[in-house]
Amino acid sequence: MMMPNAQQLDALQVDLDALKQKVQEQVGESDARYIKRVLLVQRLSAISGRIFMVLGFITPWLWLLGVLLLALAKILDNMEIGHNVLHGQYDWMNHPLLHSKRYEWDIVCDAGSWQRTHNYEHHTYTNIIGKDRDFGYGLLRLSNDLRWRVRNLWQGGTYLLLSMLFQWGIAYHELAGQRVFSKKKKVGRHSQVSDQALKKAFLSKGTRQLVKDYLFFPLVAGPMWLWVIAGNLLANFIRNLWTSTVIFCGHFTKDVHTFTESQCSDESRGHWYYRQMLGSSNFTGPTYLHILTGHLSCQIEHHLFPDIPARHYPAMAVDVQAIAAKYGIAYNTGSFFSQYVSVFWRIIRYSFPGGAKTTRLVNPKHRVQSML
Repeated sequence: MMMPNAQQLDALQVDLDALKQKVQEQVGESDARYIKRVLLVQRLSAISGRIFMVLGFITPWLWLLGVLLLALAKILDNMEIGHNVLHGQYDWMNHPLLHSKRYEWDIVCDAGSWQRTHNYEHHTYTNIIGKDRDFGYGLLRLSNDLRWRVRNLWQGGTYLLLSMLFQWGIAYHELAGQRVFSKKKKVGRHSQVSDQALKKAFLSKGTRQLVKDYLFFPLVAGPMWLWVIAGNLLANFIRNLWTSTVIFCGHFTKDVHTFTESQCSDESRGHWYYRQMLGSSNFTGPTYLHILTGHLSCQIEHHLFPDIPARHYPAMAVDVQAIAAKYGIAYNTGSFFSQYVSVFWRIIRYSFPGGAKTTRLVNPKHRVQSML
């Protein structure tokens, strides 16, 4: 695949900016009604789920229904509401809750920490080795850019454990990158927040979540306290597995690219768009699947337009794919199942020394590593 030249990248920027402007002009009351409906469904699911769990003494099926409803509430809160609200997609509403400065989601990760590591760092330096810690400082080796270690041999199991405890992995992400609890500080890693403030936010938010799910609601349930603890634990596991799967399918399929810092120095807006398109993956599915993923099934469009209300992404994807074809840019999409198989296969391949052969685009100035 040949990389577009500077003129083509400028034209790419014009086309994508025009698409963004067109959609921004459509954003309005219908989007406000939509997110309020989702919030209502989320709250009703949470309330009814907790009630049904307590009624589990009538029949275990009511308890199971309660667990599934609570898991649905947590998924909606984290994906379609929390993730998108924290990106500022609904700040224009100036809603007392649905605002990036005020929303705090039902997860152990502090919203401010997420915004620093995800909204700013990951979305700015997507897949740049050494800058985007999502691709370079985690538990998993997913590229030949990273040195192989013996622990990578069992990273398939590490991935499954991470998926089950995913909210804790997200919560600890910034602290791990800053080596907050380590005597060996990471050179060049300087958070805009002090280590003490990071520890306080991590412990405070984690404690509140643990108290809510495993102390307060079990006490309210009275004699059903053990069933409620088990139900909350299972609902959290379901949410963790789902969010982990969605995020991995958007970032770590076999066809995503990585970049070096030198390849992206002084990059233009058009090159930034180009990098986002090559560094992300989509998967297809029905409307309910898009909603349950927070529309991160359209990860490419999210990386291009993170502040556009996500419900517009499926329609925008048609235009983005056409623009990609116009400039000869690969558009990585497929079924949910095929993309997940691709992710798991990648994890296994890079668990061994060498992994897969790295191929490069031909432009000598901005060579992009493709991990196939």
